[in-house]
Amino acid sequence: MKTRMFASPSRYVQGEDVFKSPKKYMENLGNKPLLICDDFVWKIIGKELSKSMIDDGFTVKREGFNGESSEEEISRIVDVAKSEESDFIIGLGGGKAIDTVKNVADQIGFPVAALPTVASTDAPCSALSVIYTPDGKFSKYAFYDKNPDLVLVDTRVIANSPTRLLVAGIGDAMATNIEAQDVARGYNKSMLWEAPTLASLAIAQTCADNLFKHGAEAVAAVNGNVVTQALETVVESNTLLSGLGFESSGLAAAHAIHNGLTALKVDGKKILHGEKVAYGYLCELMLDNVPSEELDKFIKFNQKIGLPTTLDDLNLGDVNQDDLLKVGEQATIKDETIHEMPFEVSAEDVVGAMVSVDQYVKNNFQK
Repeated sequence: MKTRMFASPSRYVQGEDVFKSPKKYMENLGNKPLLICDDFVWKIIGKELSKSMIDDGFTVKREGFNGESSEEEISRIVDVAKSEESDFIIGLGGGKAIDTVKNVADQIGFPVAALPTVASTDAPCSALSVIYTPDGKFSKYAFYDKNPDLVLVDTRVIANSPTRLLVAGIGDAMATNIEAQDVARGYNKSMLWEAPTLASLAIAQTCADNLFKHGAEAVAAVNGNVVTQALETVVESNTLLSGLGFESSGLAAAHAIHNGLTALKVDGKKILHGEKVAYGYLCELMLDNVPSEELDKFIKFNQKIGLPTTLDDLNLGDVNQDDLLKVGEQATIKDETIHEMPFEVSAEDVVGAMVSVDQYVKNNFQK
């Protein structure tokens, strides 16, 4: 029988204005935190958080984040951390900032607190990071011995973040159950390199249920910059449920296709992680050959809240077959999560799924 494994952060705390009480949640981590955030996040909430921590008796050193969770940026911050007399590290911002901080903490043995300012990915809860090249191409997954010591989510901050980021987080989270079910169906391994637990599969299903029920209401709340029960539910789903679900249940085609898409340089607006994952899970459903009514449910959901359903939505309307094959080849490299699907998937299969989804939507959902 296969060994099952489940992982989680030591503490997950979510609520309105929790950033205003840092001592309550962080005093057991240390006294001298190294706070990592970019200049934008510093102006929005970092400076205020730092002041609250200083008022509570912490000695805070702030270091900027340059925007990419690359080996180069990680090495730079490791050097900073070693030169300071800090005793724990805080990642404040989006998924890449938090992924960077988790890697730094792993290298130097610091406790780590993940403080997401957006609900756009499930990065905060996991014991892994996605590592990119300095120009944003997927490089590898990095795995750690433990999950973050604290994940602290202030829903007032989330309510005042751009709506598009919440929507992207919903796309990332909606993939969780689709991928989990495929991993389980193939008796394959989770991101912990063991079999999924029943708990993680139940969490993944609950995550999807919450998003279908409350996703549109949560988007409306962020449009109005207010905290509601629907928003609390979706933030928890995007961050905690998706984080626990993907790590302990596994990833499959959707995230591999996301990684494949990083091989292309897209003109125009930057396509977010969760937006690419959202198209990826439509492709995974196409690979699974699900009934049309099942595929339609997810297409309608994506369109309702503003997630991609066509190549045009990804700024890839004019992409040629050679470029799509680059996506397929990147998505099917050795050790990529697409190999946790319950059947073999080739680069050409990925291309077929991407084109088929695009044409299916254009034929059935666009006039």
